[in-house]
Amino acid sequence: MTITGAIVLFSVIWFMGLLIALPLSLQSQDEAGDVAPGTSPSAPTNPQIRRKMFWVTVVTVALWLPLCGIIASGWISIADIDIWGRL
Repeated sequence: MTITGAIVLFSVIWFMGLLIALPLSLQSQDEAGDVAPGTSPSAPTNPQIRRKMFWVTVVTVALWLPLCGIIASGWISIADIDIWGRL
């Protein structure tokens, strides 16, 4: 695995995790009963972006390290995944 491949793998896992984590535990301004003037009632009151980004990074590192180890060791190669024999 190249450095570029490792960075791409980390980025893909991180962004997928972030897209999963962003809508979790959100409360809209309408649900909180405090709608700020000029904003949509469905806008979140406290999205906790930094906390979610921190935990997504922790989970990503926990998933990424074993995946890099498996790919770098050769346990799984592209030939193992190629079920149609095209590669």
